[in-house]
Order: sequence, then C-alpha cells, then structure tokens
Amino acid sequence: MATGAVGHNVGLAQIALTQRERHMTAFTGQHAAEPIHKGPASGLAPNLEDYDLARSQFSWASARAELAGLPGDALNIAYEAVDRQADGPLADTVALRFLDLGGVAAELTYAQLKRATSRFAGVLEQLGVARGERVFVLAGRIPELYVAALGTLRHGSVFCPLFSAFGPEPIEQRLRLGDARVLVTTVTLYTRRVAGLRPRLPGLAHVLLIGSDAEIEALPGTDDLRALMDRAPDHREPAATAPEDMACLHFTSGTTGEPKGAVHVHEAVVGHRATGRMVLDLHPGDIFWCTADPGWVTGTSYGIIAPLTIGATCVVDEAELAVDRWYGILQDQHVTVWYTAPTALRMLMRAGAEVAHEYDLSALRFVASVGEPLNPEVVHWGQEAFGLPVHDNWWQTETGGIMIANYRSMDVRPGSMGRPLPGVEADVCRRDADDKPLLATDGSLELASEGEQGELVLRPGWPSMFRAYLGDPVRYSERFVGGWYLTGDLVRRDADGYFWFIGRGNDVIKSSGHLIGPFEVESALLEHEAIGEAGVIGKPDPVAGEIVKAFVLLNPGFEPDEELRRDILAFSRRRLGAAVAPREIDFVDVVPRNRSGKIMRRVLKARELGLPEGDLSTMEPGS
Repeated sequence: MATGAVGHNVGLAQIALTQRERHMTAFTGQHAAEPIHKGPASGLAPNLEDYDLARSQFSWASARAELAGLPGDALNIAYEAVDRQADGPLADTVALRFLDLGGVAAELTYAQLKRATSRFAGVLEQLGVARGERVFVLAGRIPELYVAALGTLRHGSVFCPLFSAFGPEPIEQRLRLGDARVLVTTVTLYTRRVAGLRPRLPGLAHVLLIGSDAEIEALPGTDDLRALMDRAPDHREPAATAPEDMACLHFTSGTTGEPKGAVHVHEAVVGHRATGRMVLDLHPGDIFWCTADPGWVTGTSYGIIAPLTIGATCVVDEAELAVDRWYGILQDQHVTVWYTAPTALRMLMRAGAEVAHEYDLSALRFVASVGEPLNPEVVHWGQEAFGLPVHDNWWQTETGGIMIANYRSMDVRPGSMGRPLPGVEADVCRRDADDKPLLATDGSLELASEGEQGELVLRPGWPSMFRAYLGDPVRYSERFVGGWYLTGDLVRRDADGYFWFIGRGNDVIKSSGHLIGPFEVESALLEHEAIGEAGVIGKPDPVAGEIVKAFVLLNPGFEPDEELRRDILAFSRRRLGAAVAPREIDFVDVVPRNRSGKIMRRVLKARELGLPEGDLSTMEPGS
C-alpha cells in the first residue's frame, strides 16, 4: 500500500510523495444475470444487524448524543470529522490518501489534517472573513480542496463546492447567487474561467490561488494560498457554531432558469455519521473510496464528512474513470467499502466480469451505488464480478443524506431502492389529474395503498434536511404539503416495505392511458446483450398522447443496423409487452448524464423535439 509522510508543521506543499505501481488489462464485453440474495458472510458484523429492531429503537436524539459536540450545545462538522480523531487514538491514522493523475500517492493523518485545516481557518481569520460568509472552491480532487472544505467549516464560514469542469457562465451564476466572499482555485482554472468575471462580481473580495509563486505573482488581485497558510498558526479551535448555522451550500440545477442553492447546516453531521454507519457499514479503520466529486453533494456528505466522523481512511482519486486504474485502486489500496455510481458500474460491466477477476479484491466487504436508480442487471453483475451484490440507495441534494437503502444485513432485491432509514418516515401519496399531490378534505395528503404508484414523500425532521433554497423561500415552501416533503419522484411500495423507483414526476410517459416509468424500460433494454447504456423518453404522438422512444449506446462489437434495431424492438416487446415497449429506437454515441450519473432525459427530449435544452451546467462533458 502506498504511504507518505508529512512534517509536523504541515503545509500543503510539504506533503511527501511515493510512487505506486499501476496494473493494465484489456477490455471485453459480457453481461451477468445470475440471481442473488445477500453477500457472503464477513468476520465483521454489520453495524445494523436487525433492521426492524433498529427502527423501533432508533432516535435522532440518540444519534446526536453519539457526537462529542462543543460547549454550550454548539456543533461543528469539522470538529466531529477531524478533531475527535486527531485528539484520540486515531491521531496517526491516515484520514485522506490522495492519488494524483500519475498515480502518485500523498497522505494526511487525522493529526496532520487538524493542523492543515487550522491553518486554512487561520487564513480566513486573517483575511477578515466572517462566520456565515461563503467560501467557494473550484478545483479538482486535490488535497487543497479537502483542506479548504474542512478549514472553512472549522472557521464557521460556509463551504460551497464547484465542479472543476464548469465553464465561466455556471461559475458566475453560482458565485453571484451564493454571494461569494472567497474563491479558492488553481492558477489554470482562474486564468481560463474566472479572471474575466471579476468585474461582474464586486462581492468577491479574495481569490486564493494554488500554483507556483511566479504564476500567482503575475495575476493581480489574487493571493498565494500556500504562502498564506505557511504564515498561519497550526492550531485554531473550531468555531462554536450552532446546530442550525449554515455549513454547506450545494447548487442543484432545474430544467430551466438559474440553479437552486440548497442550504445545509452543521446539524447535518448527525445524519451523515448515522447513515455512514447504518447504510455504508463504515467502521473505524475501514479503507473507504467514494468516487464522487465534492462538487456533487455525495462527494461532500460521503466523500468527506461521514467517513471521517467514523474514523475511516478515505481514498481520493484525482483522475476520472478508467477500468484498469479503478480496479488497480481497489486492489492496491485494499478498499473495504466502495461507494460509486451506476454509470461507472455499467462501464465496468461493459469491460466484462473477467477483468475484475484479474485483481485481488478480497478486501472489499461492501459495495454501494447512488446517483440514479441501479438497474437489476448491474446488481447481478456485481455478484459475479466482486462476489458481492451492489446495494442501491436513494436520496437527493435536498435530503442531504441517504433516506432509503438496501442494507448489508438484508437480502438485496435487485431494482429496489430498499427500505427507509431508521428515523426516516417515508410514504407514497396519490396524485391528481394535473400530477399534483392529492389532498384530503382536512388538508392532509391522500396516501397510496400497497403497490399503487404515487409520489415519494418524507416526513420532515431528519438532521441533514435542507433548510432553505437560498434567496427563494417561495420555492422552498412549495416542496412541503400536508406535513410532508415532496420529493418529485414516483415510486411504489411492496408488501414488505421496499420502495421501487418509477421515474421523476416530469419524466413519466403517458401513453394510451398507461403511465410508463422510463427506468423500467431502460433496465429491460440493458438486459439485451448489445446494449451498454439506454435513455428513454416520451415522444408526442397524436393518437397515443406519447410513445416510448429509446436512445441506446451499443456495447463493443455490435453494429447499429436495421437488423439489430428490429431485434431490440422484438426483445423489448417480449420483455415488457407491446403497451410499454419502445416503438422507436435510435442508436447514439453517448447518453447525456449529469455528473452524478443521472440520465438527462429532458435533454434527450429537447434534442428530439428541437427545443431549448435548459441548464446544462451539470452535464458531463461530451454528453
């Protein structure tokens, strides 16, 4: 396993590096479809062994009591994620292990992370940045991003992550909407995407750059982050933030208009730690790899906060997905718990399970997926490739943490979101003819019966729930009706309490009186040996209202000809029935997705109909 050392008075430039060996392998194409139940037994007992017992005994108050807190009922995420470990027996345990683009590793122990984040907080103090002011970070998955995130929280300011792939327009939108006071970024990103925006951002008082001294000196109106940190003290107590003080601001895009800023508070750490234990089954000492970028809420909630509050070691890879690199990381870093996206798993699936068998993945205990619903085919493939099923779970930027999940101690039902987290009350509400929640005469929601399709709703009150859309109280209030939070997702619930995703409310296809969930059709299409990716929309039709149209990306070795198109149409009719199966198939080079892996069906529909595509700032490059 790669190791590194950092001097006692750690600065970011002082991280020592060691070279790690890479492994190469070839691509093949194969799908797996063996039925599975639960993963093999492990010597480490699950944190959540009895789901029903946990639901009956769990309370958020008890979960809050497991945190240390600060005097005066204060609560600070950075203290719970860093100081508790740095001041105890895990001080010399590696908190963050970084792999750069060349595969070179660098490490920060919990003690070193405490000193580095103290210095960053000291920088903010010296610059006069106040508690509650927004600190934006525009960078790839490099050490400075993670130190800035936790240092900002330590200081009591608000951490606002931005994707490094954003262009100038989405960057400007978010800096303006979030009232940015500080921006941390690299010299390259600043010169290419931010420098020209400065005249339009009068509130942006400080730009802290990561790069060489000479590069930064040539850029007026900026400061050298490394130099500032070298002059800052390496001990600073975390701010005594109140549980309801703003901690993070995550922007989530709508179909049109400006992005929405979801406000999360320091009390969210209660939910992050609890879900990290119960859903991801994290234990102190685990080697945990969350592949999400902190620009997405998953990369902050579960790429930073949850695992560190539990005392795990987080693997952080700067590079994007490559089959050989990812399998090499799982093997060489001895990853025990892996949290990734369905899109990534499908890409690995296209390479074939036999590629996974070339690597020693015996350390892997638990595999989970999030970002979009997980197709049953991928769950089965995980059993073949890793000897473990992939566990799906569901949540949103607004929920801040996992709400519904498949748990390590329970059988996995491929295609299901799972069952609600202990402490979370979930239900299904009926919708009227206008697709609005159906209200009873007393103003309460009309709840659906077992197996009936409706909108997923959650009873408010969990700690990681967003507290506002920044500057938009009307939109926020519209998300709550009859004492429930409206998720906008359509689901059904079976007799055993498992929830099954149907589609986003605005994605569901209405064809000849049938309501068709695109995910159901996409999952069936993926069972065809030729198809690696699929996106489904409703296309307007004068007779049926809408017909199902599918856009498919083929696996290597298959040619997009009429014979294959007819074969796929026939396959889907056999699998789904004529009323639900696609009537049209288009072969595409890419299925558009956002950076969390969700299919952007509205983009497919806009392209099909020649309509404006709306906000594309979170779309994966090349989509």
